[in-house]
Amino acid sequence: MKSYSFSDHLKFIIPSLIGIFFFMVPVTVNGDMTIPIALLANWIQDLLANSLSAIMMVIIIITAISTVIAKFLGEDAFKEKPFLKQLFYTSSFWTITRVIAAIIAVMVFFEIGPEAIYNENTGGMLLHSLLHVLFAVFLFAGLLLPLLTNFGLLEFFGTLMTKIMRPLFRLPGRSSIDALASWVGDGTIGVLLTSKQYEQGNYTKREAAVIGTTFSVVSITFTLVVLQEVGLERLFLPFYLTIIIAGIIAALIMPRIPPLSRKANTYVTDSNKKLDESIPEGESLISYGYKNAIERARKESSVAKILKESGQNILDMWMGVAPVVMAIGTIAVVIAEYTPFFQWIGTPFVPLLELMQIPYAQEASETLLVGFADMFLPSIFISSVEAEITRFIIAALSVTQLIYLSEVGGLLLGSKVPVSFKDLVVIFLLRTIITLPVITLIAHIIF
Repeated sequence: MKSYSFSDHLKFIIPSLIGIFFFMVPVTVNGDMTIPIALLANWIQDLLANSLSAIMMVIIIITAISTVIAKFLGEDAFKEKPFLKQLFYTSSFWTITRVIAAIIAVMVFFEIGPEAIYNENTGGMLLHSLLHVLFAVFLFAGLLLPLLTNFGLLEFFGTLMTKIMRPLFRLPGRSSIDALASWVGDGTIGVLLTSKQYEQGNYTKREAAVIGTTFSVVSITFTLVVLQEVGLERLFLPFYLTIIIAGIIAALIMPRIPPLSRKANTYVTDSNKKLDESIPEGESLISYGYKNAIERARKESSVAKILKESGQNILDMWMGVAPVVMAIGTIAVVIAEYTPFFQWIGTPFVPLLELMQIPYAQEASETLLVGFADMFLPSIFISSVEAEITRFIIAALSVTQLIYLSEVGGLLLGSKVPVSFKDLVVIFLLRTIITLPVITLIAHIIF
């Protein structure tokens, strides 16, 4: 192995260990399992509890105004400022979405207009609850993300996991970090990590789309919240094992069928060449992974550059994602709450649920597709059903469906990951069809 100085080794090891600690090490606080970055997020939420709704409304308004101004100025006005261009110069659809988000945020904050927009189950839930979480998670995730991405950890794990991720899931080894960060951290962190890696040319369009929609799994923490809602906390281990099994089966199938299989295997810019994942002769997996990691860490020489990147990460997340979640999330939740739309589209599933011998098939069918609006809605809607097996199946399904517009779906649409709204609808339906029989089979064994 090429000789490296002691400081070269430390440059990889110390930031990476700190990153692993913040994003991936489970800690128990007051009997609840969480991760350090979630603790920081909770702390800032408590500290700014009375101001966060106003802060998020202001961020969404500034984003909308800046986007409209950028649209009028045109693309050429941003030749010297590429970051501002990618932040504010966007398509007409997203410009309109950001303006709608600003209008909805003002309506919700000041409680003006129809109550259906601002009550605590629709826009109120998003502005006064979910956006508080996103503000805090994005603040610390943006600040600390370079610890995972800039100091060799992705290169190290990427090399080690290539022989598993490539044949099984047709993905580069480094995507294992995205999945792990989602798993013990939060699905939002996985999407952000994927988007950044895609923008840097480390994933192709197909790989970014697969990782963002298949591996940005729901965190252990949120899974516990879902389980509490349906009153089955005592079954956490079999419940989580069911989710893992169903999730792995979906991850094996989804990249091999449309729409994901049809995504182009090209990078975001033409200059990007395919990542070489072959191991040179005479090198072991570990030694080659370690060497790649140190080479990556050595490129980081400026603290100011990393802090600037962190600041840009935070703004990118706040301004890119919050308006999408506010606009699309509110509209989706209003439809779920005030119209029978999701009941209608769930009706064709009744015979299938009856065939699978799921009690209360009618009630269950109404929750099958409502998770597309928000992942928590199926658990809320099914919690009053007496049959434990039905509550178990619907709760597990809502977690494995992954794509819900109020968070991960909204994040994907607001990010650079190349998936459209139509893609998300199809992927959600496919994940439902694939994971429902698996979950039902395991549920019948448990109960």
